Amino acid sequence: MNQFLRHAFSQSVLLLSGLLLLSHITLAQTTTVTGTVTDGANKEPLPFANIVFEGTTIGTTTNERGGFTLTGQGNFARIAVSFIGYKTAIKPITPGIAQTITIRLEANSQLLNEVVIRSGKRARYRNKNNPAVELIRNVISHKEQNQLGHYDYADYEEYDKLQFSLSSLSTKIADRKIFQKYRFLLENRDTTTLPGKSLLPIYLEEKLSQHYNRRSPHKEKTIIKGDKRVDFGQYFDNNGLSVYLNRMYSKIDIYENSIFLMTNQFLSPIAGSAPTFYQYYLADTITVNNTKLVGLNFVPRNTTDMLFEGKMYVTLDSNYAVQKINLSVNPKINLNWVRDLQIRQQFEQHADGKYYLSKSDLLADFGINKNKGGGVFGQRTLSYRNYHVNEPQADEVYDGQPQVVEADAATRPEQFWLGNRHDTLSSAESKVYKNIDSLKQMPSFKRTMEAFTILFAGYKSFGSFEVGPANTFYSFNPVEGFRLRLGGRTTPELSKRYYAETYAAYGFKDERWKYFLSGTYSINNKSIYQFPQNYIRASFQRDTKIPGQELQFVQEDNFLLSFKRGVNDKWLYNDTWRIDYVHEFENHFSYSFGIKNWQQEPAGGLEFKRMNESETIPSHTLTTTEFSVEARWAPNEQFYQGKIYRTPIANRYPIFSLRFATGVKGLLNSEYSYQNLTGTISKRFFLSQLGYSNVTLQGGYIFGQAPFPLLNIHRANQTYAYQLNSYNLMNFLEFVSDHYASVNLDHSFNGFFFNKIPLFKKLKWREAVSFKALYGGLRSQNDPKLNPSLYQFPVDASGVPYTYTLNKTPYLEASVGVANVLKFFRIDLVKRLTYLDHPNVSPLGIRARATFDF
Repeated sequence: MNQFLRHAFSQSVLLLSGLLLLSHITLAQTTTVTGTVTDGANKEPLPFANIVFEGTTIGTTTNERGGFTLTGQGNFARIAVSFIGYKTAIKPITPGIAQTITIRLEANSQLLNEVVIRSGKRARYRNKNNPAVELIRNVISHKEQNQLGHYDYADYEEYDKLQFSLSSLSTKIADRKIFQKYRFLLENRDTTTLPGKSLLPIYLEEKLSQHYNRRSPHKEKTIIKGDKRVDFGQYFDNNGLSVYLNRMYSKIDIYENSIFLMTNQFLSPIAGSAPTFYQYYLADTITVNNTKLVGLNFVPRNTTDMLFEGKMYVTLDSNYAVQKINLSVNPKINLNWVRDLQIRQQFEQHADGKYYLSKSDLLADFGINKNKGGGVFGQRTLSYRNYHVNEPQADEVYDGQPQVVEADAATRPEQFWLGNRHDTLSSAESKVYKNIDSLKQMPSFKRTMEAFTILFAGYKSFGSFEVGPANTFYSFNPVEGFRLRLGGRTTPELSKRYYAETYAAYGFKDERWKYFLSGTYSINNKSIYQFPQNYIRASFQRDTKIPGQELQFVQEDNFLLSFKRGVNDKWLYNDTWRIDYVHEFENHFSYSFGIKNWQQEPAGGLEFKRMNESETIPSHTLTTTEFSVEARWAPNEQFYQGKIYRTPIANRYPIFSLRFATGVKGLLNSEYSYQNLTGTISKRFFLSQLGYSNVTLQGGYIFGQAPFPLLNIHRANQTYAYQLNSYNLMNFLEFVSDHYASVNLDHSFNGFFFNKIPLFKKLKWREAVSFKALYGGLRSQNDPKLNPSLYQFPVDASGVPYTYTLNKTPYLEASVGVANVLKFFRIDLVKRLTYLDHPNVSPLGIRARATFDF
């Protein structure tokens, strides 16, 4: 599994899965009206017209094609339809059924200052000599002056509210006997936020902060004054859950070229390249507060691309600023799970004549079924006030970390929030904190969450100790045969300062016990699974290992990884003593150093043999004592912290790491002296409509003399799972080197090409490509052919070489893949391009991995 499916997804699933089961209960009887709104004179569709059930606040707006669907529970007899420049129309409907109608609106010239009407056959759309495109180009050219970064100094207050609710949950569910205990939760409904749907709030988060920006030298500083959120207790990492949800519902800056949303990038309708991907149409002209505004509709040229559709109002003064904008997505877009997505932003003019963002609303309705059934609704509302520009603050305001949380931010009393919220909570929202506090105390809820924790996180909690992970309890391999393992670890409930972890395993073929024991001391008295880490750990491990296999985010004895292709009989028994110290800083620079005493014993078909004149001399063990130090810098890195791993969330910033290790001969029976230097740079490049690329550059060099188990054994993969950071058609132990350089490129097009192919467009498949190159070599002093005292490279049962060095030809591997298969899987056809003459080589292979993307 990849990072997001196993970790980010696991915690969000824990939150939503149990409650989503409730959302598939049959809906109560509703009134549904579907139809179109058109101009009565020329029958052109009217986008963004308003439709409501008369006498209620339940309503919706038409899409770019003038279509709408309005649903509500109640005996509604009429709907009201209104649009700027037209007379309001009242139409009768039949309560309690689904029906389709067409509404034609009559123009009302008395309401208009100016109206642009297009009639007759629409001409072929062109950018050239198009007044709508000329207007948007003016908006684009004035973007910089309309952003806060244009000023030398700027500061403002921000109120941030994020809430999630179950949507379309039947009101009759609270009457069922099985849910009687949950009536206090199930009856807390919101029927006004999402017209036509009943929402049951389950999560709420509020944050009040002060922001300071300085252009030169550039500095952004945020001081969090208040932070309040629903707490689900021990079943979730609440900080990690907050980071993940805020990442999904990112802040929207319409003036940025690309907008990150739901793990995807959307091209802004006012990006520099937007006229290439969007079509623009002049709508109406209105006057607000003596300011003339022009309405501009925009739609994607290709309805399946990651683009918006909607309407903006633009000032006609020298600013060419956006005063209001509504964004939505086409139903045909290649986006998973999302039924409806809307973004609404408003800008207010301030004393300097500029327009600043005053409110931003992001609303998304998720569901397994596109048009029916229960789902999850999320809304993030951001409100801004007290703007000040070109008013410098004292230097100490900008100094220090980019984000500072005031000491009592998380414990602010309700009186603080009553006085500082930019808007009041709805009646349903105001009860969420208390309701969830009551819910998590209920034994039945605890039992349900424990079951989901075992299923998705793999651990069974017993308070201060938890047993797991479950996927390692059983596995098998050629050396150990059938393997059973049981382990666990202490939790912060026992102590936030001291931690212990252990497991024991037994192989029924080799009849050996394996075990692990570690003790960790948290120096900063925080959980060792949370950022920033500052701890010291001592451990001992006796277990098996495949030489060179380095897995990300999974244990090597994971049951699913027991299935391997080809010959897989060369293993190691390891006895490893370690002491490690890790220290992270708030600026995301970290360092670690440690000492390791490592005894390796060959297992299975692997042998350690030296040449002595004409005979080979076996060696039973190899012992090494090694000191290491590592530095890592990941600017602006965010984590999703789950039960087992802490998963970085990919962003546009690079990550740098440098590691140096040295073996000390003679120390604790160490047999070799050497130095190993490794450097890595990785970065995700966002390419707007062409998707994104993950690029990793790595290089290493070993100084001194060392046998092949201590050289760089390059990461191979003989499982059927596609691994991003391994060579998927390289055999275990196939290549070793003492100096190397590699590049790993993995690119996702996000369906850019498949969206143009009818069948693939319907399946919502997405294309992916990868390329991996490894160049390296072995100096003569580390070549066992020239130095008989070194261990000879492994050979198979017939004496055919099994391990090789890289010569002047690099190892090359490429793949093409189809992602988003059944919304969860990526399947790659992998091609090995070089060293095809090696034994047991697969030139082609099909590999799969589980993914989770919107």
